[in-house]
Amino acid sequence: MQRLRVRYAKRGRLRFTSHRDFSRSFERAVFRARVPMAYSSGFNPHPRISYAGAAPTGSASEAEYLEIALAEVLDPAVVHQQLDEAMPDGLDVVQVVDAATLPAGSLADLLSASRWTIDTAADPAGARAAVDAFLAEGSVVVERMTKKGLREFDCRAAVVALTVVDTPGAAGGARLDLVLRHTVPAVRPDDVLTGIGRVTALETGPAPLLTRLQQGPLDEADGAVGDPFAV
Repeated sequence: MQRLRVRYAKRGRLRFTSHRDFSRSFERAVFRARVPMAYSSGFNPHPRISYAGAAPTGSASEAEYLEIALAEVLDPAVVHQQLDEAMPDGLDVVQVVDAATLPAGSLADLLSASRWTIDTAADPAGARAAVDAFLAEGSVVVERMTKKGLREFDCRAAVVALTVVDTPGAAGGARLDLVLRHTVPAVRPDDVLTGIGRVTALETGPAPLLTRLQQGPLDEADGAVGDPFAV
């Protein structure tokens, strides 16, 4: 089998697709593109597709990843073109590489951190003060309903970096630049907003836009998120 690793994006209104919605769309795209997928054995064979680090429903992303296994060896560039043409607009294939050309290790192990932007309706000066207050805390406990029920966890511990950035031409509001370490349970950008609200009185607006820009290995020295496809 040939293993290909795929980077894809969720853009525009398609950010509201769930992980299950995307997986169905992707499997249909593979069928329409006539990509020769490898299948699992047994009475109910499934295409060999593994997903890693999917973004929460409602958030946009430029850095989602999956790995597929093919029954034939193909040019990754050809597979990229075929899949991208078969996918709906807003679910876009960004990059396809042959896993054999990359360093050993599972894709999931390489995705140890994410970089996000959070566009809010908050006042920029107030947002900077709120971020400083949040970062000064040693621990900020928040609650979120999960599949296993209501969970409490420390959202501050997962924050590697958090700043308010200037957005030239933007019509008001504050944009947060956030680097999150992947933890168990996972801390999401909206959990960080909840944590900031616990520490301060910052009003971020009814529907902040969450966008994942990068996902990959974390450089502990400088807090940068690397490229999981880098050789």
